[in-house]
Amino acid sequence: MEILIDTREKERAITEVVRYFDANGIKHEPQALYVGDYWSPDNPRIFVDRKQTLTEVCGNLCQQHERFRRECLRAQGLGMKLIILVEHGRGIKSLEDVELWENPRLKTSPKATTGAQLAKTMRTMAERYDIEWRFCEKANTGREIVRILEQEHA
Repeated sequence: MEILIDTREKERAITEVVRYFDANGIKHEPQALYVGDYWSPDNPRIFVDRKQTLTEVCGNLCQQHERFRRECLRAQGLGMKLIILVEHGRGIKSLEDVELWENPRLKTSPKATTGAQLAKTMRTMAERYDIEWRFCEKANTGREIVRILEQEHA
């Protein structure tokens, strides 16, 4: 298997992902990707976009909504499946768990997005743009990316 990694992925943020790829004989190389952060020519109908935390997802969906929406539309326009892998960990395994998430920004900004609001927005994006939200622990991100790109078929 070969996996292309978007050139905008920060090297320090994906050290463990690359280590997993290397340890498991997964060929990988950087390349500017049109959609997402990870793509494999072996399964060209799937893109994986990695998010480090729900705080990052919240920023993407609230402050950078139009940019995120355009990426979803690009995948949709290509007939591709975009799977967003959130490596938040700490008990977040589903959208139901996101509903219970306590946004740390609420401590200083009472108008910050709540977990329930974020989950609702994530569901709306999934329905509207045919994206899928997945969750994992950061230590398992490399394995999850490979599993998605090897086993999922659009």
